[in-house]
Amino acid sequence: MPLIDLYSDTATKPSAEMRRFMADAAVGDEQKGEDPTVNALQEEAARLLGKEAALFLPSSTMSNAIAFAVLARPGDEVILDRTAHPAHYEGGGAGAIAGVLLRPVEGERGIFTAEQVRAAVRPDDPHFPRTALVSVENTTNQGGGAVWPILVVRSVATEARRHGLRLHLDGARLMNAVVASGTPAREYAAPFDLVTLCLSKGLGAPVGSILAGDRTLLAEARRWKQRLGGAMRQAGIIAAGGLYALRHNIDRLADDHANARRLAEGLATLPGIHVDPATVETNMVFFELEDVDPGTFLPAIVAAGVRMSSGGAGRVRAVTHLDVSAADIDRAVEVVGSVMRELRGTAAHRV
Repeated sequence: MPLIDLYSDTATKPSAEMRRFMADAAVGDEQKGEDPTVNALQEEAARLLGKEAALFLPSSTMSNAIAFAVLARPGDEVILDRTAHPAHYEGGGAGAIAGVLLRPVEGERGIFTAEQVRAAVRPDDPHFPRTALVSVENTTNQGGGAVWPILVVRSVATEARRHGLRLHLDGARLMNAVVASGTPAREYAAPFDLVTLCLSKGLGAPVGSILAGDRTLLAEARRWKQRLGGAMRQAGIIAAGGLYALRHNIDRLADDHANARRLAEGLATLPGIHVDPATVETNMVFFELEDVDPGTFLPAIVAAGVRMSSGGAGRVRAVTHLDVSAADIDRAVEVVGSVMRELRGTAAHRV
């Protein structure tokens, strides 16, 4: 039986239709701006996000690092939630590439407030780093796929502007927030100078990310892309996957959200599993195990045909995506239940 892969929505594989679209893509020299498919993707992404221009990049990790480098100077500070992706999972790129310091705040499920921004801004004193940038992650990763309410986004942006700060949106899963909330992408993106959008997560493209903003900032971002080795040649083949994803795979994210709720509701019925289905807003489910260590649980479910990941702090994370069906979710619940019964029985026997 095929593995049910809930490790991440990065596990998505291009569909047969996407592969055909990629195979037929017109190509040129992307580094020179001559790849027609890359150009089409950038133009379509810019329209979607309501920005003047967009830049196709290999990954959102590169996109975030470039955004920080463009919007802040070495030694400046970036306000972001303590669980945000650049603070933990980008290899220290914020410091190594952009030379910036991170100023984490304690949000709720990855969402912080205007008041927290105000409190985190440094005094204008040469003893302190200069506060330069606020970065928002929407949806939140370690926050369990939580969606930023648009009114909170606007209040945070207003406070940031009041202090002369720039704004970056780490929208790796922005389209999940759009589909879950009904807020258009351009409304979410409007307050931000630069916006990251990942194409290779729930949208289902095999590779790539978008960085969008005004033309002046994007010209500087392109210089950073060249500097970091991100410029490509006949990249239309991979850009076509992103273009197909934007045209066909946004609305269907609702199916992933429904499957995540189905998973949470199923897990909630199992002894030894602690999860609140009401917290599942998009395609992520975080849950805790009773009397079982995640380090034992995760390889055990892989052996039974289901893969999930560590959610940190003793939690387990499962992420739904276009390659996982409702039937797969039901099977995953059965596997988790069976493994938990076995592991908890073994633990009880040892006691």
